[in-house]
Amino acid sequence: MKFHVKKGDTVKVLAGNSRGKTGAILEVFPGQYKAIVEGLNMVTKHTKPSAENPEGGIKKMEAPIHMSNLMLVDPASGKATKVGRTTGDNGKIVRVSKKTGEVING
Repeated sequence: MKFHVKKGDTVKVLAGNSRGKTGAILEVFPGQYKAIVEGLNMVTKHTKPSAENPEGGIKKMEAPIHMSNLMLVDPASGKATKVGRTTGDNGKIVRVSKKTGEVING
């Protein structure tokens, strides 16, 4: 599957409690069409004591966000942009910013 965002990209959240905030993608789940964004969509997880964590307790962690609610931030301009695809110099398909027309690395 090909997506408009990849791991390591900076994205802006378009909907939900984190709307308008930006962050880097830590992990992508292609089967669910979701991604985890660093520091956004935080949830509280209650953990039972175990061998690794004898204390247990309450832990804050990022929850996945649906990719339709994410928009790539153009590295050149720093503004949110749509993503297009075109053939690059070496014949491979590359991502292109619709606003600036520049190739997006990654």
